[in-house]
Amino acid sequence: MEKQIFLEGIDPLEFFGINNMKINLIKTLFPKINITARGNILYIQGDEKELSNFEKKFTLLLDHYFQFNVLTEEIILQILSTGISTLDENGVTEKDIILFGNSGKPVRARTPNQRNLVEESAKNDLIFAIGPAGTGKTYTAIALAVRALKNREIKKIILSRPAVEAGENLGFLPGDLKEKIDPYLQPLYDALQDMIPARKLEDFLKDDIIQIAPLAFMRGRTLSNAFVILDEAQNTTINQLKMFLTRMGLNAKFVITGDVTQIDLPNRSNSGLIFAMKLLKHIEGISVIQFNKNDIVRHRLVRDIVEAYEKYYEEQAEIKGKEKYSDRRKNYAKGEDDHDYRPPKIEDEEERPDKGQDQQ
Repeated sequence: MEKQIFLEGIDPLEFFGINNMKINLIKTLFPKINITARGNILYIQGDEKELSNFEKKFTLLLDHYFQFNVLTEEIILQILSTGISTLDENGVTEKDIILFGNSGKPVRARTPNQRNLVEESAKNDLIFAIGPAGTGKTYTAIALAVRALKNREIKKIILSRPAVEAGENLGFLPGDLKEKIDPYLQPLYDALQDMIPARKLEDFLKDDIIQIAPLAFMRGRTLSNAFVILDEAQNTTINQLKMFLTRMGLNAKFVITGDVTQIDLPNRSNSGLIFAMKLLKHIEGISVIQFNKNDIVRHRLVRDIVEAYEKYYEEQAEIKGKEKYSDRRKNYAKGEDDHDYRPPKIEDEEERPDKGQDQQ
């Protein structure tokens, strides 16, 4: 009896080993079965009962590989000899870890608000994750997207960013449009490379299972059966973000990330993120998660840097508020109309700035 096992989404070199070391080990553990590997297809020949036993144990190998992105000779011996999944043995559950990245490295929700993001993504289809740099907003969202793809909950991942020129001129960068845009999208590639083996990621990108594109490329599309992440959303205009949010199709989950203290738009008040959060936060099915400096997971200095900037911004806002109030008081004294200014109550009649005008 002969059967074929198709190894979809698997790097043959990683799975079979250099010089077929791993597949040769598998052959020694099943001497009654003729096993031949050709590309992404495994051909097996033997007795029906032996083939059935092999398929059950081999499925555990595949489960381990898809979960941990790594397959060592020790794991092959353990699973094929005992028939026990390493997931069952270690008691690993979805609640403990989001997914396993390259080399089996676990990607966890490491802070309270990262855990909130994981929990809210299970309950709501549109999530705003807002906070300072280094809090893991985008990284956690991408991990959730990769997990959903692995679990076949969705068919594709779509990652997007607005291509806003943060003090630099995009038009003068060398290369074609893709070469100009790719540097803006590199942080998204970096996160994916931590979670998906290089060969598999290359295939996903080539087959459009994972799509990374500027925000402008979303216009006119309906995004269904997809996990969609918009990063750096503070740099979208009101109309741009409205356009993006209305792309949502059936079985779609949207995560919008951004930092409202790093708006690069010419006019900060035009930020679509600030407007959308205020407008939509009370709608059922939409969640807003506010990350803060306590969620920062980068170098310890990043938290101190963010705190120093926040303190500076607060001081400047206080100074500007006093100056604005002082300017309005002067205008009021000159008799110029300013409806927002309300003069303080002055007990001494001689100190009233408009006393001379009343006498006239």
